[in-house]
This record gives sequence, structure tokens and C-alpha cells, in this order.
Amino acid sequence: MPLAQTRTSDNSPVRIRTARMSDLDALVALENRSFTTDRMNRRQWRRHLASDSARVLVAELAGRIAGAAVLFFRTRSAIARLYSLAVDARLRGFGIGESLLAACESQTLARKCLGLRLEVRTANNAAQQLYLKRGYRLIGELSDYYEDGAAALRLEKSLTAG
Repeated sequence: MPLAQTRTSDNSPVRIRTARMSDLDALVALENRSFTTDRMNRRQWRRHLASDSARVLVAELAGRIAGAAVLFFRTRSAIARLYSLAVDARLRGFGIGESLLAACESQTLARKCLGLRLEVRTANNAAQQLYLKRGYRLIGELSDYYEDGAAALRLEKSLTAG
């Protein structure tokens, strides 16, 4: 059952749903196409898919996985963490990332969390613009954050139902 149905900026239907173990191959392939460093491996994806403290969402376009997001929830924490957000490079710019992010925010609220926190590369201007557009604010800068030594910005958004 889809968590959300939306359309890309070119009016193609996008379905957001919870990922299944049967999506594992497609998730690993998406990860490898989307990132050059700090990639999640097959074992990590499998663990996230099976974890009660994680939620993996996928965006489907024409029956294929076009994007994915990984959320982490900690016991007794009111802040969830967006660990990863990836959109197939060939499909960026069509609103898929924004649809996934909106679904992540809905899932965060459904888990009774009041905010969503994330890290983004300082060089990833497109992602930063998406987060700022959706109301995230800068709460910190992290030097040497990624495995290649790149810095990150820490962003957070307060969420309210309704």
C-alpha cells in the first residue's frame, strides 16, 4: 500500500511506499549510482530493511525504484534522523526528492517525533536548496564528516501535525 502518491514536475505518477526486502537489489544499485563515497553496502541495506528503529521508503516511477530514503528513530528521542536520501541521477529535478522528503516528514510525525535532522555535504547545493525550501534550518557545521574528508552541514526541521 502506498504511503503517498504524487506526480513529478512533468506530471508522471510517483508512488512512495515502504521498502521491502525484495527491493534490496534495486536499493544497492541506486546507492552505487547515486554516491561515489560513503555508500551503504548490501548488508547495511538488509539491516535497515529489517530494523524496527529504521524506515526505508522508496519512490517508484513507472514501476521502478527512482529514489529512496532511510530514516532512523531512537527510543526516547523526539528527533528522527534522515540518514540517506537518494534519487536516481537520471531522474533528478522532477520533484522525486521533494516527494520522498515530504513522506519522511509524515513518517516522522507518525512515530510521534517532533523534528527531523539530517546532514548534507557542503558541496551538495541542490540538496541544500531542497531542504531550505522545505523549511530546514542550519544548526551546525561538521568538518571532516564524510569518509573522503568532506564537510557537512547539519540541518533540522521542527514538525507539527496538521
